[in-house]
Amino acid sequence: MVERMDDALRFAADKMLGRLAKWLRIIGQDVICGQHLSGQGLARTAARERRVILTRDRKVYRRNRDQSIFIRDDHFRGQLKQVVEECGLDPFGGLLTRCVECNEPLQRVAREQVAGTVTPYVYETQEVFSLCPGCRRVFWAATHQQLMVKELKRLGFAAPGN
Repeated sequence: MVERMDDALRFAADKMLGRLAKWLRIIGQDVICGQHLSGQGLARTAARERRVILTRDRKVYRRNRDQSIFIRDDHFRGQLKQVVEECGLDPFGGLLTRCVECNEPLQRVAREQVAGTVTPYVYETQEVFSLCPGCRRVFWAATHQQLMVKELKRLGFAAPGN
């Protein structure tokens, strides 16, 4: 078990855990992941940035036991459940507050700022928009958000108020 240094855990996921990294970002967690993060490169980056290593590589886990979590499951659902439970994360506390692609925290923007960058239908039917300052993607609550919440509930996580 990884010891928390403060309230906010930050993660470094090895390259074979891309889907887990995406789902951790969906629930608002700071997770770096990519082809460059494997083996000792993963361990060095995690140590430098004070991140918890998420790995399926037993060798990496054994070498970095104090700062890593060995991910047991082959499928992202089991992986997500493991990390949420072992780290005491709130899967609904930061839902959709981070870019799922580049990991940057999203910034709320005025509706007028996205005029011309989203389809006319989206512009007319949505009121709340967020922008990623890194990759400039625009986000809004749509049916995909409802599907994500449904998936989290299917994993046994209780949404606030339930």
